[in-house]
Amino acid sequence: MPSALDTNMRFKFSILALLLEGIIIVLFGIFVEYNTNDHPPTLYPYFQDVHVMIFVGFGFLMTFLKKYRFSSVGINMLIAAFGLQWGTLMQGFWHMEGGKIHVDIKSMINADFSTATALISFGAVLGKTSPVQMLILTILEITIFACNEHLVTGVFQATDVGASMTIHAFGAYFGLAVTLVLYRPGLKNKHENEESTYDSDIFAMIGTLFLWLFWPSFNSAIASGTIWQIKAIVNTYYSLAACTVVTFALSSLVDQRGKFSMVLIQNATLAGGVAVGTCADMSIHPFAAMCIGSIAGIISVLGFHFLTPFLASKLNIQDTCGVHNLHGLPGILGGIAGIIVTAIKEEIREDVHFTPGMQAAALGSTIGIALVGGALTGGILKLPFLGQASDQNCFDDSVYWEVPEEEKTHEIHSNNYDEHRRFEATM
Repeated sequence: MPSALDTNMRFKFSILALLLEGIIIVLFGIFVEYNTNDHPPTLYPYFQDVHVMIFVGFGFLMTFLKKYRFSSVGINMLIAAFGLQWGTLMQGFWHMEGGKIHVDIKSMINADFSTATALISFGAVLGKTSPVQMLILTILEITIFACNEHLVTGVFQATDVGASMTIHAFGAYFGLAVTLVLYRPGLKNKHENEESTYDSDIFAMIGTLFLWLFWPSFNSAIASGTIWQIKAIVNTYYSLAACTVVTFALSSLVDQRGKFSMVLIQNATLAGGVAVGTCADMSIHPFAAMCIGSIAGIISVLGFHFLTPFLASKLNIQDTCGVHNLHGLPGILGGIAGIIVTAIKEEIREDVHFTPGMQAAALGSTIGIALVGGALTGGILKLPFLGQASDQNCFDDSVYWEVPEEEKTHEIHSNNYDEHRRFEATM
């Protein structure tokens, strides 16, 4: 059982963070240079959009827990700031020229992409891990992610412009494997802090809106040309719209009183952006993108309603944010869509002919590597000296943060809100 001493971050976190940052700075000094052959910064607007998604969208999306909002936004920022540096190195090592990693706007976008995998996994273990554990997870996951990405795009030569497979499915199944290994029997029955409040749900909805609005940039940023960028933007735009309408409809349908669920609206409305990612830049026609988005909304809602409770009760997978339903299942759908599209119509980019066989290999390897890598990472994170909070102190900012006194007043209001929701549920 973790003690209060285990969660004291004064030395163990500070030393680890400074040591890792020092190592990264040295590696940058040795290997990283500007890409002097870069074109004018036409990609910078895309970079800005993706950057906002990583730091604001993902951060606020996870603020739904009533007493874990500092950690959701703060640790998200820590992971992203550290991960983008490490991602620059790990991805850059596969594309070195003259023994140097050349950085430009595109490499910055790809570095942000690499951090997204760790942030998705963070959602699966949200509230149950320490800052030290998250730093270690970020190092290991981004390293494994970079290897898998090279396998998918360099060896298999598969297409995945919006990273349905390489980011979303990978991050989700990596996180699920980690949380399986870190399973806590004491949290089998829902923790008292594993709930939302009216205010925390509003904050989480801010994250949803930022992600929803900028997702077309995420799926089109690294497309190989203007025409393909436009296709990716249009397809993502309509996929998200269709997904949102379907999500609202099913949210009302699966509730016995016909009411909307904020959990579903915060998450499942984004599934269309995930699912259309692999084939976003292909000539699939907007109606096909809308079909993909609609199916993604359906499987995401049903996943939250039926699959998440099953995973928690039967398979000991405690997925705090439901990343399986937002990133995992839609990511697989995106991979399958890529297989179907390349089987129906010939797709060629920069003299690379995409085939359904290689698309299938990319999807299978991604899930396999994510599960194995996540399980190994979970085993490392389980080491008792890494500062994991006790079951009783999970989902609570005060374990690792200075929390203002005013929070006590907010907690009273939160308890009143919870009582109101429980009373409403009995009506």
